[in-house]
Amino acid sequence: MKEINILLVCNAGMSTSLLIEKMEKAGAILGVETHVEARPVDDIKSHLGNKEVILLGPQVRFKEKQIVALVEGKIPVAVIDMSAYGTMNGEKVLKQALDLVNN
Repeated sequence: MKEINILLVCNAGMSTSLLIEKMEKAGAILGVETHVEARPVDDIKSHLGNKEVILLGPQVRFKEKQIVALVEGKIPVAVIDMSAYGTMNGEKVLKQALDLVNN
């Protein structure tokens, strides 16, 4: 089974709990062991560890350049598609993460 470690970044680290649940369910259907951790944008530095991709909630898109600089190109960083985030489409967000890791 494929495995992926994702860091979701938002304002307070709480608004993504439903999205995490839906991403993990989508992972089970797709045969991907999905480990997702949500953190507030100002708290990510100490949580990069084994993360393979960082996804930002649309509300913190303005921090993208800062986070890209922080990880020095070692971890792919992207803003979650706004419609996928708004509808809590866990499968679409998981597929975005997988595409980033596989490219």
